[in-house]
Amino acid sequence: MTTASPRTLGFIGGGLNSAVGNAHFTAAQMDGLFRVAAGCFSAHADTNRQTAERWHIDPDRCYPNWQRLLECERGRLDAIVVLTPTPEHLEPVTAALRSGYAVICEKALAASSADARLMVQTAKDVQRPLFVTYNYSGYPMVRELKRLIQDGCFGSIQQIHAEMPQEVYVRLGADGQPVIPQNWRLRDSDIPTLSLDLGVHLHHLIDDLTGAKPLEVVATHSRFGRFREVIDNVVAMIHYSGNLEANLWYSKAAFGHRNGLRLRVYGDQGSAEWFQMEPEALHLHDHHGQPRRVDRASVEVKIAQQTRYNRFKVGHPAGFLEAFANLYGDISEALLIKELNQAATLNHPLTFSAQVAMEGLVMLEAVTESANKRKWVEIGLGYDQ
Repeated sequence: MTTASPRTLGFIGGGLNSAVGNAHFTAAQMDGLFRVAAGCFSAHADTNRQTAERWHIDPDRCYPNWQRLLECERGRLDAIVVLTPTPEHLEPVTAALRSGYAVICEKALAASSADARLMVQTAKDVQRPLFVTYNYSGYPMVRELKRLIQDGCFGSIQQIHAEMPQEVYVRLGADGQPVIPQNWRLRDSDIPTLSLDLGVHLHHLIDDLTGAKPLEVVATHSRFGRFREVIDNVVAMIHYSGNLEANLWYSKAAFGHRNGLRLRVYGDQGSAEWFQMEPEALHLHDHHGQPRRVDRASVEVKIAQQTRYNRFKVGHPAGFLEAFANLYGDISEALLIKELNQAATLNHPLTFSAQVAMEGLVMLEAVTESANKRKWVEIGLGYDQ
């Protein structure tokens, strides 16, 4: 489902010094579905101007603050993309929704479940779309894994082991000095920044793959790296609905891992493993323990062989930016469905709502409580076993 011309986006944040800005800029425009037309890319005037120049944005549509952007671009843009640091999401997201914009927000949606609830309620009140981007769910083979689970290929899912180790808080640079993260990442609040950065991905992937909801958790928080003012390692055991057990580990203090995102799914009839550093493959085992490897060219693949996931032929791996672009394709479809039928809901099967994002923050608050109290803690989502 496509549109005759690209939809137009305005960025809040995402300037040249941003960790995610260029990824969103590239991915949004990769398939010709969106065009970045305006923005307030940074609160720093020089960075804001330089970003607009680099991206060939009309100088008249580069604004000194996001309030001016929302005021002047009303009726000219199809959506606002919020790419500020997570603790600064609440005000621009809710203001953009109230101004009539659809909003695409980089994860984590907010720094607390209270802020996320306010965003969810605002979107409901004004009946505007609020999408949250979790890019790893855009990988074709992750979507293939979801299809296999839904088709019952592994039987009843009993265990998921999800890990996301990185080394950035312990690794030294070429000059022998520590790699210094952005200042806002070195401040923890009720939910450690590590959980907002990495933990939200693991929550979302389990939710997306299985639909199961977290019920109770026991967890530990640790400080192993060079920046002892923040939590840099989390281990959690979580009971989910449907008798699913999950083990989560995410860290920025694990030597040897650039981005070690790994999913291992175990059912009573088989298992699967996906590794972000080898994104084209699923490693499967049947109930006899027999292994096989599948990729986009495998005859049994039904999702990952679709044209939209094959911008180039198999053997030339799709990666991180293509996964992001797949999310923007999903959002474009959802917006078009809404335009064609105003009564339609925004429950597009491949877009991710603020409700799921809010639930993830509730879970991560429970992870923090458990780590502090050193005991099992119930996760107050109101779901049954």
